[in-house]
Amino acid sequence: LHVVAGAEKIKVTFFDGLESVATVTSVQPENDLAVLQAQKIPDDLMAASMRSTADLRPGDQVAAVGFPFGIGPSVSSGVVSGLKRSFQSPEGRQELSNLIQFDAAANPGNSGGPLINMDGEVLGIVTAILNPTHQRTFIGIGFAVPIENAASAVGSPPF
Repeated sequence: LHVVAGAEKIKVTFFDGLESVATVTSVQPENDLAVLQAQKIPDDLMAASMRSTADLRPGDQVAAVGFPFGIGPSVSSGVVSGLKRSFQSPEGRQELSNLIQFDAAANPGNSGGPLINMDGEVLGIVTAILNPTHQRTFIGIGFAVPIENAASAVGSPPF
């Protein structure tokens, strides 16, 4: 939600380069989630596989996928550091809870991207990094909203 908040126009770009205008179809502010609907999608777009976080444990390997600093698609790997974490935004405006904490590198531009396991299954949506400095770059603590929460923002359970 924080990625599109206040935007007059939303444009999504798919991996094959197709660009499309998108609209927000629903929001879940308590989880910093916005559901987007693209006007056009690639003909060969494959749905992502989701994986329940019920058996996720600290130490499980994960990867964060995103577009950090606008330099291009990026994947970084790490492990789950903790579960059911809370995060207070730097401005103190919002507290998120029930988050997956991970140590795969995430920076501005990773928000909204998936947190995946080593089988490529989506476990969550990257939403925040903890950084006590003003540089707002990654120091080792990232957070993702569990995929179960994201699915509920769409209006259906994923499993």
